[in-house]
Amino acid sequence: MILIVDDDQAVLASLRFLLRQHDYDCACVKGHQTAMDFIHKQRPDLVLMDMNFSVKTTGEEGLKLLQEMLKVDASIPVILMTGWASLDLAIRGMKAGARDFVSKPWDNRNLLKSIETTLAVSQHQAVTLSRQCLDEQYDFGHIIGEDKGFVQILESVARIAQTDASVLILGENGTGKELIAEALHQNSLRRDSSFVKVNLGGISNSLFESELFGHKKGAYTGAAYDREGRFSLANGGTIFLDEIGELSLASQVKLLRVLQDQSFEALGSSQTQKVDVRVISATNRDLSEEVEQGTFREDLFYRINLITLKLPALRERAGDIPLLAAFYLENLRRLYKRPGLCIKDSAMDWLQEQSFPGNIRQLKNLVERTVLMTAKDRLEIDDFRLQLNKPRRSKDGNALPEVGAMTLEEIEREMIVKAMKHHNHKVVEVAGALGITRNALYRRLDKYNLSTKGV
Repeated sequence: MILIVDDDQAVLASLRFLLRQHDYDCACVKGHQTAMDFIHKQRPDLVLMDMNFSVKTTGEEGLKLLQEMLKVDASIPVILMTGWASLDLAIRGMKAGARDFVSKPWDNRNLLKSIETTLAVSQHQAVTLSRQCLDEQYDFGHIIGEDKGFVQILESVARIAQTDASVLILGENGTGKELIAEALHQNSLRRDSSFVKVNLGGISNSLFESELFGHKKGAYTGAAYDREGRFSLANGGTIFLDEIGELSLASQVKLLRVLQDQSFEALGSSQTQKVDVRVISATNRDLSEEVEQGTFREDLFYRINLITLKLPALRERAGDIPLLAAFYLENLRRLYKRPGLCIKDSAMDWLQEQSFPGNIRQLKNLVERTVLMTAKDRLEIDDFRLQLNKPRRSKDGNALPEVGAMTLEEIEREMIVKAMKHHNHKVVEVAGALGITRNALYRRLDKYNLSTKGV
């Protein structure tokens, strides 16, 4: 049962007709008191609610009703609607407990998708399953781990995979965010459609629109042919926006519209394209903190995190290190045709004691490097210790990171920052010191959102 709350009889009739066309049972009420009377008598599966019930357009009436509803039953999913949409009102409603926010006049397809997703998420109740049960029912591919907290993450993936809910995956570098995103897609109803990965940290501001939305021939200097953007390629499937925390504020604005309306225009085109895409995002940043600092848009933050999954660092699930090491070793046995490869128990215990700041990626690299650099098949503590490179300190105290602790792009950005400071931001000298051309340096400055005047 969907409860529709609105003071406009025409709106009630229109929504009732639309929902019944799509086999939803619904009830309509006109105001605050009748809505509360209904809630006390019967729990609806979802509430579709206007924000104003009089001549006022502040939305305060809707916020008050929302709070009272959730006091009665905090689990009731609510979608807010208003013809007086504002960023502040949307954010206040989401903070108060609403699941989504729709502006009038609404787009039927987007409204129905919001309803379908909200209902699907609310109806997937938590269940406790063992890792064995999860593997029997779902496709988790090469995701390795039996740690209790990690298995709970997989349970969440299993519950929400078949919904279209936007998912934000948080975690340090190397914790497996991309694998979780792939698992969400592979266990969804979209599994037979495209899974498109986009590393937002590797796209410069100037190329952002072209990469994500495509461009028409002649849209800018050098655009010699039409190009299809990533959202268009992902139509009907899933798009994975990795490193979303690296986006500049200007690019965040451009991304927000397609996430809200599932529509965009290719660069150089005036024709609006509609897409049907499930959005999964990931970052190693604390976006709530960045929202407070003003470096990440609050409306975009609420748009991408209907569901949030926080992946544990490897040090928080050290019991999985032997499983992961054994998995990588088995792959290496086949790859390098060394069937006798094994890790001594004492070496496995030693691996479990390591902090691995680069997480799973660092462990994988360490195992493979040790296999490649060790002639014998029985790997011992000293074999791994020799390959676990410690930072080499230069005379000024700077250190190289451990292998796996930083990505190449992170190292590149840090080196550019150091070179800019060392050469007082003189571009010609910086480019020469880095062994690249000025144009190449400018492209990298744009890519990492760095200034020639200061970094």
